[in-house]
Amino acid sequence: MAIPDPSESSSTNGTASTDRTAETIPAEVKHPVSFRGPFAGGPPASALEVDAPSLTTFGLREVRHMAEIYLVFVLVLIRTLARVVIKRGRSWATELSEGLVQAFELLGPTFVKLGQLIASSPGLFPRPLADACLRFLDEVPPFPAEIARRIVCEDLGRPVHQIFRSFDDTPLSAASIAQVHACVLLDGRQAVLKVQRPDIKARMNRDLRIMYRIAKLLMRTKAGRLANTQGVIEDLHAVTNQELNSALEAFRQSKFRDNIPAFGDNKWVTAPEVYWDYCGPRVIAMERMYGTPLDDFQEVERRGIDGELMLRRGVKVWMEAALRHGPFHGDVHAGNLWLLADDRAAYLDFGIMGDLPVEYRDALSDAVYTMMIDNDFTRIVRAWKRLGIVPESIGADEVIAEQIKMVMEPMLSMTIGEVSLGEMMKQQLDMAEQFGAQSPKELVLVTKQLMYFERYAKVLAPDYVMIRDIFLVKNLFPEAVAKKADEEGITLPDA
Repeated sequence: MAIPDPSESSSTNGTASTDRTAETIPAEVKHPVSFRGPFAGGPPASALEVDAPSLTTFGLREVRHMAEIYLVFVLVLIRTLARVVIKRGRSWATELSEGLVQAFELLGPTFVKLGQLIASSPGLFPRPLADACLRFLDEVPPFPAEIARRIVCEDLGRPVHQIFRSFDDTPLSAASIAQVHACVLLDGRQAVLKVQRPDIKARMNRDLRIMYRIAKLLMRTKAGRLANTQGVIEDLHAVTNQELNSALEAFRQSKFRDNIPAFGDNKWVTAPEVYWDYCGPRVIAMERMYGTPLDDFQEVERRGIDGELMLRRGVKVWMEAALRHGPFHGDVHAGNLWLLADDRAAYLDFGIMGDLPVEYRDALSDAVYTMMIDNDFTRIVRAWKRLGIVPESIGADEVIAEQIKMVMEPMLSMTIGEVSLGEMMKQQLDMAEQFGAQSPKELVLVTKQLMYFERYAKVLAPDYVMIRDIFLVKNLFPEAVAKKADEEGITLPDA
């Protein structure tokens, strides 16, 4: 977990820590010289299984809570009507969006999570609502330190003062599912603990069951069908229950980190090391890092960092994870990609991860190879057919490839400010839907992350042409990249 460096810019989302409220354990009670918790050496296989309760179960608790939710939304609607009448200058959409965000805040973590989903998927939701939900990508109120201490004790089997040299009661950050506390391990290592909110699983799944009923009702409307509200809640249910499994998150984080140097390079990119001896079912202990979010562009400029090179290195690692290793980061908004004090980039928060099946990795690799290396669009058509995205009977590969080429090729020399690799991938999925196929969720998640990277690139490197940057795939297609670099006189940077 990266934490803003107090010695650097103060523009760090308010999470800089000076450990003023940390409890330093008296020497006389620090008798252990080491500690081994329930996941020492790694979690058992059973701890990695995702238990996602049914969305359709509905009992008395859900009925009562659903009434509360409807009441909150009715009050929001009344308030919105009043504000529109009184202010007149503001639009109905803006007022309603802000009212909905306030309702989400009142209704708690699950609705905050929904707000985060809306904020990070602006193309799927009305712009005023997506903009209003941006606040959910920052901080949410923390829960009391005594509860965090109780959860740590229940999970690790000992009170905090017997496990750590020091523990900071003031959280460094708080999110919808967990919050982060600074601590010092018995061996002196600086660390952070990610502690899950109390009773969060039962509460969130109850809320999700209610959301699902509401979403099914909304599917009767044109707007609901357009937004696919039922599908949104089904996806949120799956993602949330994965995030609620702390052992799985830590395991994926550790695996992602271990894969970064797999090709012998990528020394400028990292992720926090997981300290398994201090992990439990609701607690993740990891290396503490210091830095600032990637979109703190003023800080990047102040430090004289080559923003374009830093971004290229980060994207390269992500593409290797998605196309070769398997587990890839599925939520690379600015809060989860940081510039560290030593000028490395760091991936943080592995609650949302993707893992492409081999056949999808191969298909996506074919698409990337086509657009970066040789422009043979028949390769993309063959990949679609292998996956069943388009039927064999649709026509000759060359005919379909020509249609794709007409759309894609003019974009391949444009800068990041003029064209989007994520948009190009999205266009391929849209074209597949025109041929009668549904966009695979795995590829939709990949596309979403590419669009995140491009948001940063538009400021850090507006003249960058990501779709033609063979540096990103030097380890994926080494012979083809070496040949292309030699033929075109391209010098690849140090990774």
